[in-house]
Amino acid sequence: MRNLIRQPLVHFFVLGAALFVLFGVVNDDADSAPGEIVVDASRIDALVARFERTWQRPPTQQELEGLVDGWVREEILYREGLALGLDRDDPVVRRRMAQKVDFMIDSATTPPEEGELVDWFEARGLKRLKQDFHDRTWNYDFVEFMQSKQVLATLMTPAGYGENAAWNTRRNVEFAEITAFYGITYWYTFQVSMLGLGPVFNGDNEGAKHRAAKLLRDGAVFAFGLSEQEHGADIYSSSMTLVPQAGGGYVARGSKYYIGNGNEAALVSVFGKNSETGDYVFFVVDSKHEKYECVKNVVKAANYVAEFRLHDYPIGEDDILSVGQKAWDDMLNTINYCKFNLGFGSIGLCTHALYESMNHAAGRTLYGMQVTDFPQVKRLFTDAYCRLVAMRMFSYRATDYMRCASADDRRYLLFNPMVKMKVTTEGEKVINELWDVIAARGFEAEPFFEIAAIEIRSLPKLEGTAHVNMALVVKFMKNYLFAPTGYPEIPLREDGADDTFLFDQGPTRGLGKIRFHDYRETYDRFDLPNIEVFKKQINGLRKVLMLAAPDENQLKDIDYLLALGELFAMVVYGHLILEKAEMDGTDPDLLNQVFDVFVRDFSAYATGLHGKPSNSWRQQKLIRKLVRAPEADPEQFERVWRERVYALNGQYEMAD
Repeated sequence: MRNLIRQPLVHFFVLGAALFVLFGVVNDDADSAPGEIVVDASRIDALVARFERTWQRPPTQQELEGLVDGWVREEILYREGLALGLDRDDPVVRRRMAQKVDFMIDSATTPPEEGELVDWFEARGLKRLKQDFHDRTWNYDFVEFMQSKQVLATLMTPAGYGENAAWNTRRNVEFAEITAFYGITYWYTFQVSMLGLGPVFNGDNEGAKHRAAKLLRDGAVFAFGLSEQEHGADIYSSSMTLVPQAGGGYVARGSKYYIGNGNEAALVSVFGKNSETGDYVFFVVDSKHEKYECVKNVVKAANYVAEFRLHDYPIGEDDILSVGQKAWDDMLNTINYCKFNLGFGSIGLCTHALYESMNHAAGRTLYGMQVTDFPQVKRLFTDAYCRLVAMRMFSYRATDYMRCASADDRRYLLFNPMVKMKVTTEGEKVINELWDVIAARGFEAEPFFEIAAIEIRSLPKLEGTAHVNMALVVKFMKNYLFAPTGYPEIPLREDGADDTFLFDQGPTRGLGKIRFHDYRETYDRFDLPNIEVFKKQINGLRKVLMLAAPDENQLKDIDYLLALGELFAMVVYGHLILEKAEMDGTDPDLLNQVFDVFVRDFSAYATGLHGKPSNSWRQQKLIRKLVRAPEADPEQFERVWRERVYALNGQYEMAD
């Protein structure tokens, strides 16, 4: 079990059991802990060694005092956390538990215990999970569970609209990850409810906000009526109309397509236009109203993705959420913080698949040899593991930026589409690599992997395709690479605060003016071999952009920009991962192996860009220099394989 707990993949078994408990659990005075806390020479040496490994220099006296103070505080919190039963002698568990207890002390709210969520899924078992998946059974029982535990009411009610309410991004993404571990069907109900609530809490209609808060307490789910069959992602062309009536009020006419929870939503936030003025408008409807027609489920899946029509649905002023530019901004701002969850859905889904795949492969023998002893199998598993570690590190570091966002710091507008686009596409790679190992087993009806293999494909395509989000990402490339500026350091954000800025993001214009801190400073604090190779690739990309920048025609060629964007996205991806590595004290062996994967990925993307027919000879010459090989270290690879990847064997299996 210790090997499992050591893995960065571990989420719900540690944090699910200890994450959210009543304040009273830790309300006793820390002095009641038995024994004294002694900071001896060996402890100081260990703290110094960890600091030097991360920062490549010894700490100053002030920094050393901070390290000691931090360790003492951590020890106090650790002893308080023993009451939670996580008393194994493991440094990762120790640090994680202290952080979580600290979170509970600082939090003014009491969210649902995620341990209960895990218990609910585990009690159902894999057989029932697969049966519901194959029967396409909508998850009424999960909705009932969430109502009984006040899950949505706790996670999605901002401060001021309920007792102990707080909209806390950290809690939401952790819940998303854990839920997706058991399938996107369950995650999806949670996700589209968040989308449906976004325009409500972004808007100015206080009555609608209190109405939604009450419905949350009653266990309702919600929906987001944006896309249409004819227009898809072209939201400028919405044909849903709100028609003013002579006697006052309006009627709504039109249809929406691909609307999650459209079968049961107590409130559907609908985006349309005023038929007389052409102004954009957000309003709410009830899926059970006689003028609301749920036409069909447009996908053959358990998660209900509806087509619905409004037949002169009566709308009063109390149903109007926002109008004009405000409605447009509220729509985009809702997507900003909701699409963020798709990356965590991918993380949860891939984690379950990895455990199951390892259990299967480690138990098989082919040609007189254990499957996991084949070199290509080791490589596939290790690459999948490293990708998943990176997905999680980037996403949780990006969460810190989301929670610290303000009108003066909008860096989150780059990092959240990265979580949506980059993390979900990396999830597809993880599943593909695992599938290459387990082969036909991935098609079978009984294992969980079948769910993962099918559902992982949806995540890059929801809430703006990966290409749409990449087109957004490249808007930040110039300022990110060439115009850094200073910002205060973004701390780890695991506190229980209400993330109020998400509902007050303001106008959605001005992306090209957003500045970023200097990524080179973070990269330069590391001297691991494959990070050094990766830095050379980044410098090569800068030369391409400085000496042979895309011409006017290439800038208009979306295909060309998307290929270039893949390279830029790698720079951003590695940057936040290294920031997270500094904070967590990530094992250098693992970190170097992660960047072994990145060097190969960067080379592959460079090869793709090199093949674009519009490249000049100078562009081709410079782009070829981006193709590099990682620094191979067979002994390090074997350590990562043995101590981290293969160690997952037998550590988790969902019972029937």
